[in-house]
Amino acid sequence: MSKRAWIIFAVIVVGLLTALVITSRNANPVVDVSNVKENTILAATPASGNIADEVYGNTSSKVILIEYGDLQCPACGSAHPNIRKITEQYKDQLAFIFRNFPLSTIHPNARSGSAAAEAAGLQGKYWDMNNYLYEHQSDWVDLTGTNVTTALVSYAKDLGLNTTKFTSDLAADNVNKKISFDQAIGNKLNINSTPTFYLNGVQLSSDVISDVQQSNGDKLRALINADLQKVGVTPPASS
Repeated sequence: MSKRAWIIFAVIVVGLLTALVITSRNANPVVDVSNVKENTILAATPASGNIADEVYGNTSSKVILIEYGDLQCPACGSAHPNIRKITEQYKDQLAFIFRNFPLSTIHPNARSGSAAAEAAGLQGKYWDMNNYLYEHQSDWVDLTGTNVTTALVSYAKDLGLNTTKFTSDLAADNVNKKISFDQAIGNKLNINSTPTFYLNGVQLSSDVISDVQQSNGDKLRALINADLQKVGVTPPASS
């Protein structure tokens, strides 16, 4: 390939990456969720881009923990280690759902992060990417322009994803719809900060969330145990 051809190719690639970043950050279609039962596990529908809730744990559980989170949010990042421990500990008894609620006005890369997780989910690695983004949060949250997309694609490669498909899915309509669908549910609930958690439809108090962020999360474990016992399920022995 000639030098001129390489230059043209590079310009096209940069333009594509820029378009991906802009689309994933800013596109936010209006979604009607007035009839959505937000405290249940939601199946794929056209309104959600035909992407269902990603559930970690027991999809048949009568106890459901839902997080409305922002992958760029430092407060969400501080909650993540204990949330991961708790959801792993209770994976046989609890259903855990993460719904996208990117606060894009203060976290400009948040929607791109959500798109990365959903794009990874289309290859069966939603939770791998969700965890990876939180655990490497300091590496990508302050990036700008095409550097954001470049970093996300490199993470996809680290996780063994098909990076060509992943790059395309970052800006795909169905991924964008899923993010907007989740965000519309959060708006319906008047959520204005992240992380916000609901356990069987009851919003967790600030002291429970603080305990997750700053201590060992035992206050949340106690609530989960109580709800499990209400439905006749024995909590894990170690809890």
